[in-house]
Amino acid sequence: MYTIAALYHFARFDNPEALKPPLLDLCLSQGITGTLLLAREGVNGTIAGPSQAAVDAVLAHLRSLPGCDGLEHKYAKSDVPPFGRMKVRVKREIVTMGQPDVDPLAGTGHYVAPEDWNDLINRDDVAVIDTRNDYEVAIGTFEGAIDPETTSFGEFPAWWEANKERFHNKKIAMFCTGGIRCEKSTNFLLGQGVEDVYHLKGGILKYLEDVPQEDSTWNGSCFVFDNRVSVEHGLKPGPHLLCHGCRRPILPADKEREGYEAGVSCHHCVNETTECDKMRFRERQKQIALAKRRKW
Repeated sequence: MYTIAALYHFARFDNPEALKPPLLDLCLSQGITGTLLLAREGVNGTIAGPSQAAVDAVLAHLRSLPGCDGLEHKYAKSDVPPFGRMKVRVKREIVTMGQPDVDPLAGTGHYVAPEDWNDLINRDDVAVIDTRNDYEVAIGTFEGAIDPETTSFGEFPAWWEANKERFHNKKIAMFCTGGIRCEKSTNFLLGQGVEDVYHLKGGILKYLEDVPQEDSTWNGSCFVFDNRVSVEHGLKPGPHLLCHGCRRPILPADKEREGYEAGVSCHHCVNETTECDKMRFRERQKQIALAKRRKW
């Protein structure tokens, strides 16, 4: 059984490049896989290890970094390896919004605990906005939530500018997978003059972990960025598979639809990639199959 930890923390790193080598060395020594992103604004990522002790060693190291003693995380379990290898990357942002003036350390919206979320979003004076990408929203969201239909988080500011009049005299409640996108989106709205802004503390994952299914207003599955693909109430693995051509979630039945080719395309992306892309994906699949045969 693998231990998974999803985490993020906003902090001020003067030299994130210098933090990468010791962090990567520790992860490799502990048998950790996954992805961690470092930037001047902090750290973000999901990791998995063969034991909780191995994961905890990495979490302890992260909390020792400047301004990270309050770093929080969410555990999950998986009986299959969630990641293939370990990556530590230095980026411009730990979650890309493309708004240089957005600074969650300067202030965010009001945090709402999972057990209080239903009461908030059922109020008539509250508009609920899903800040995730369209393919994530497509497999699950909260009842009554507004889908901005964005393909990347960087499109959210333009969507807000085009739609802000819809929310006149409304309180805004926002949510995302683990909470990180809402740290930025709520700070952005505060900077736009919106006074009453709220967000789900710990994101959808914490809600699915803490709120009993019989009390839930969540419909569907939650997309996650590892080999589980999706999770449901209690963070149990969902039914989805991943199309390795476009990285979108699909259902097992979608493998029977026109356009599906394992590792190459699905009904979502079959017309989005070139034949050259598909040839490259087929070669990748051959190499994966060869590697599996060698392993066994």
